[in-house]
Amino acid sequence: MATITTDDGIELYYEEAGEGTPMVFVHEFAGDYRSFEPQMRHFARRYRCVAYNARGYPPSDVPEAVAAYSQDRARDDILAVLDGLAMERAHVVGISMGSLATLHFGLHYADRALSLTLGGCGYGALLDQQDRFRSESGSFADRIEAEGMARVAAEYGSGPARVQFENKDRRGYAEFLAMLAEHSSLGSANTLRGVQMQRPSVYELAQSLAELQVPTLVMAGDEDEPCLDASLYLKRTIPSAGFALLPKTGHALNLEEPDLFNRLLDDFVHQVDAGRWTLRDPRSVTDSMLSQR
Repeated sequence: MATITTDDGIELYYEEAGEGTPMVFVHEFAGDYRSFEPQMRHFARRYRCVAYNARGYPPSDVPEAVAAYSQDRARDDILAVLDGLAMERAHVVGISMGSLATLHFGLHYADRALSLTLGGCGYGALLDQQDRFRSESGSFADRIEAEGMARVAAEYGSGPARVQFENKDRRGYAEFLAMLAEHSSLGSANTLRGVQMQRPSVYELAQSLAELQVPTLVMAGDEDEPCLDASLYLKRTIPSAGFALLPKTGHALNLEEPDLFNRLLDDFVHQVDAGRWTLRDPRSVTDSMLSQR
């Protein structure tokens, strides 16, 4: 079994395919390395692709202490993957929880990131909703621990930003639920308590975001309501960011619309690799609608 070891001794399972420029995929709370199969198959034709399971997601280790889980740990686990696989730099692609880890990786280790892709980024980010988000996350963690992930997976997987996937692709949605039900109850509960409930809002990162120059692509589904405002904020604040909005799409956008997601990501990384993804022209940032004056 292929694993790398983090600086605090956690074994992270990964799978690798392809050769070329490295591309690392970082999964969401309800996903795992298997969630990126449509991307692994597509991008491994031209890139060295790696998808790994976060701590708490077997066959990666499942630490028992909540203290072993945090946004900083999630960020540094990406670095551990790069270091463990001797990757100097990589295109880093994250979805939801994974997109926030990807963002923090870019903010702290900009010299190791060729680009950042932030898909479905920003759940619970609105400052006036943070208390509610943390309360709901804590309650759900308690339920997972008491009832087991196998019992609560279907409920979590039928949330308001998941029904789009169910309506479009019932076969793919059923596979998604089956994989979610296999997740560790302890690992999932600890991830909610240590990562989701404690992470800072993107709105609290304004100065760092404004200084970020790593090429960045923000992607969101237009029916993923909790992420829309935060995604637009990221586009407006990060000078190197572009924004792609996927129509009639919910939260699991890379699974729900794999062809469109892959085309958008393909175009983005090709522009980055060609040195054609530039910072925003400051002339486009003005209060005037008709001129520079």
